[in-house]
Amino acid sequence: MNTVATARFPLARRFDYYQRIFQAYLTRRKSHLNFWHETPEMNAHLIPGELGEYYMTFAQKADYAAHCDERGIPMLDYRGKIGVQYNPIAVAQWGLGNYNQYYRTHEHGRREKFVTAADWLVSRLEKNSYGVCVWNHNFDWEYRNTLRAPWYSGLAQGQGISLLVRAHAATHNPAYLDAASRAFHAFLNPFEQGGISYLDQFGGLWFEEYIVSPPTHILNGFMWAMWGVYDFFLATGAEIARRLFLRAVNTLVANLQRYDLGFWSLYEHSGTSLKMIASPFYHRLHIVQLRIMQRLTGEALFGDYADRWERYHLSRSRRTAAILYKSAFKLCYY
Repeated sequence: MNTVATARFPLARRFDYYQRIFQAYLTRRKSHLNFWHETPEMNAHLIPGELGEYYMTFAQKADYAAHCDERGIPMLDYRGKIGVQYNPIAVAQWGLGNYNQYYRTHEHGRREKFVTAADWLVSRLEKNSYGVCVWNHNFDWEYRNTLRAPWYSGLAQGQGISLLVRAHAATHNPAYLDAASRAFHAFLNPFEQGGISYLDQFGGLWFEEYIVSPPTHILNGFMWAMWGVYDFFLATGAEIARRLFLRAVNTLVANLQRYDLGFWSLYEHSGTSLKMIASPFYHRLHIVQLRIMQRLTGEALFGDYADRWERYHLSRSRRTAAILYKSAFKLCYY
């Protein structure tokens, strides 16, 4: 049986989930959503083929101050039983946002922040049960199937690498490149063997944000993970990284139409009767990511879909249809 497609939250878990969502959206208390839902923005300073500024700005995330530890590292408030936690993706994005600003301004404070984030990633890289080095999330997460702590993510692997190779370029500290190299091995292993890669029946190579079976191919996480592989190639010249990136690009080209509902984009391939449509935030993120993919690869198809999905976003009737569809999906599966 397809457990991803048929799972339902028990009543207590559903109550906790909706309570966290209610508190996040309808109260003034800061939550994890305040960090994630920065307006997506392509970095106008990105230069394809060069390991310069990161491809998205993360400007608001660079100045995140709602919940931080004594070193200033962001912690996110998930409310309910989860509470305040470190999230390696958030640490990487905070570091990348500060790296972008340091790259332009050379402010010492910005350097301290991205170095602090890079040091945290080095210290938290650990082997999973298969001996693969990953960044773990040390809290349970409800993704229809519960992700039991500790769990890891292709998105975290990609963005952690993206920060570490830039920290190495800026500081020449070999510990950063060594950690990036160890983290890169997760892309060389299928997720059944402790990695984050999946080979579909057509030979398409995917990098999975959440490690579940069957895989769900979350679109935003796939692209962010790809950028980590691309950055590792730029930093090291490793031919295997170049080949992996090109294979993943070919997978995206071959499958992008499967994320198009005709009026909105899909978040993932959920395997459910109602498809997992993207929220307005993630739909905007997809548009920005595809424009970046066009810049990095020169592939016109990515720009074509970005333009199409931009038109969907600008249509009031399509936005309304997407929100109604999303609400129906949440009621059925969450």
